[in-house]
Amino acid sequence: MKRLLLLLLIFNFQFSVFNSLNAQYLNKSVEIWPKQIPGDAEKKELVWNEHAQDGRVFSNVSNPTLEAFVPTAAKSNGKAVIVCPGGAYAFLAYEKEGQEVAQWLASLGYNAYVLAYRVPNNRLGALQDIQRAIRLVRSKGATQVGVIGFSAGASLSCRACTRWTEPAYEAKKKDKIDALSCRPDFGILIYPAYLDEGPNRTLSPELTVTKDTPPLFVFGTEDDVHYSGPSTPVIMQAMQKAGAPIEVHYLTKGGHGYGMRRGVGLIWPSLAAQWLQTLP
Repeated sequence: MKRLLLLLLIFNFQFSVFNSLNAQYLNKSVEIWPKQIPGDAEKKELVWNEHAQDGRVFSNVSNPTLEAFVPTAAKSNGKAVIVCPGGAYAFLAYEKEGQEVAQWLASLGYNAYVLAYRVPNNRLGALQDIQRAIRLVRSKGATQVGVIGFSAGASLSCRACTRWTEPAYEAKKKDKIDALSCRPDFGILIYPAYLDEGPNRTLSPELTVTKDTPPLFVFGTEDDVHYSGPSTPVIMQAMQKAGAPIEVHYLTKGGHGYGMRRGVGLIWPSLAAQWLQTLP
């Protein structure tokens, strides 16, 4: 029975991806900072290359952007999701964990935006970027703005969900976008990393989980011993203790970095899509 359910999940996911290829998308990249980027010099660039397994990878981002994947008007549900690719805060697996995921979200009716946040080695800059991106997308009229991330991108998404009361940059008084809330309405964390950087691999001190933390969907595997293996139960326990809503899928095996392409990467999208339907 379990094997039949697994096969049905994989079939339904593959069918939805096939259909998504026929959807109409509006791929436009926009700079999220109109003028000066907080804490950075004037130089702005996006450096990318092709990786044998991951496809297009951004190795240096000093000019953060959002790339839009917009469904047809008939399909749109008015909600938006910002996609945060992973890459250890050193690079961005932009195609595998960004564009492919945004296409899937658009096929579900969401306005999806792939965030090219600052790398390498700029965690503060990345947090500034996602806070600004949430405000920017909210200014476009989305009824809800959620976040989804993979590995380090899941870390960034979790930081956005737990640090929205702490401005990561000084808002411009005359900038109407900066006056909007940067609290995500929900978060999806896929093989999350770096959530266990506290003493003895406890919750990272920078993550403040309260009853007001947005609902989370978390997918990880026990054999992902350096990343989602320890990070998944840590965030689950913190959310449960705070009384915040969370749905967790914690498998024995699956590894890391599968995106939506292989193994358990063919399972989580159907589960996440079902969870999204339960949100207000």
